[in-house]
Amino acid sequence: QVQFVESGGGLVQPGGSLRLSCSAPGAAFSTYTMGWYRQTSDNRRPSVAIIRTGGSTVYGDSVKGRFTILRDDAKNTVDLQMNNLKPEDTAVYYCNRFPPFSDSWGQGTQVTVSS
Repeated sequence: QVQFVESGGGLVQPGGSLRLSCSAPGAAFSTYTMGWYRQTSDNRRPSVAIIRTGGSTVYGDSVKGRFTILRDDAKNTVDLQMNNLKPEDTAVYYCNRFPPFSDSWGQGTQVTVSS
C-alpha cells in the first residue's frame, strides 16, 4: 500500500507564498500521474494541480497562474509552490496519485491564509 506524506503548510498572510512537499517512500512514483488536492467545506477533495509522468501539468481555474506543481522522480517527491495566496486557498492539502488511490490518503497539511 502506498502512503503519501505531506508537509510544508502553515499560516501565511494574503499575497504570501508557501511550498508544500509530498513524499512517497518505496512507491513506484515515477509511473504515477500525481496530484495535489484540497479539502472543501463539504468534504470533497478536488484536485488543484496535476503533473503527468512526462512533466505536463494541469491546474484548476482558481489556482492557475499562482500555483506550480513540480516533481522529482529521483527523490519520489512532488511539490506545490503556491504564490499570491488568497484567503479562499485556506484548506487542508493532500497529495495522491491522479486519479487517487482510495486508501492512500495521508494526514494532509493545513494551509491558512489570513491577515
